[in-house]
Amino acid sequence: MGKIIALANQKGGVGKTTTTINLAASLAVLDKKVLVVDADPQANASSGLGADIKEIDCSIYECLIGQSEITDAICTTDIKNLDLVCSHIDLVGAEIEMLNLDHRENIMRKVLTPIKSEYDYVLIDCSPSLGLITINALTAADSVIIPVQCEYFALEGISKLLNTIKIIKTKLNKDLQIEGFLLTMFDSRLRLANQIYEEVKRHFQELVFKNVIQRNVKLGEAPSHGKPVILYDADSIGTKNYMDLAKEIIGNNK
Repeated sequence: MGKIIALANQKGGVGKTTTTINLAASLAVLDKKVLVVDADPQANASSGLGADIKEIDCSIYECLIGQSEITDAICTTDIKNLDLVCSHIDLVGAEIEMLNLDHRENIMRKVLTPIKSEYDYVLIDCSPSLGLITINALTAADSVIIPVQCEYFALEGISKLLNTIKIIKTKLNKDLQIEGFLLTMFDSRLRLANQIYEEVKRHFQELVFKNVIQRNVKLGEAPSHGKPVILYDADSIGTKNYMDLAKEIIGNNK
């Protein structure tokens, strides 16, 4: 049975999409069958994996509002073992359309259940909000990865996210676990980055991944070419960081 992992943090620019794309690619290279579900209306994970958004007929939006089956929305990528369910700007309106539906928080879980066993990992890229789509993703997920940027306001908003996770565990998904806090954009030369790392480690202890994602130019360039960093520059520090993270996650799930 596959594991569904949501990548969530309502703070924007912390590396959620970068992590979704590159962790998925690294897991696939390590012979795991992986599905990325782009649940962000900006659709950056979709374009970052090479999809042409204008050409997509069926996205997660159609699945959530009951127009299509998830199997119709799955497309392949340039990486063997890695599939993708694209997002669409229409997803912005899906929250309003879902408001009147029964059990609206459970829609994504119902959508993903038929294909969960076909993958080792299903990664859901959440939008930078705690709206209904993100609630759906957390209700569908077995665990959540929380990317934390190594900057001054890093811990701001995390308490709100943790509170949301706590409510979801109580009311909607009692089995939801925190897979880990992931430090992103880490620069070991900066005292501030090291202080943030120590602070996050002190707060969350063993819930912090051992591997951090360092600042890396290639990581920033790769999405504009519609590629994960492993295809863009296999020797980059970004590739190494995400491969190490993938190995850590596989090790933690044995």
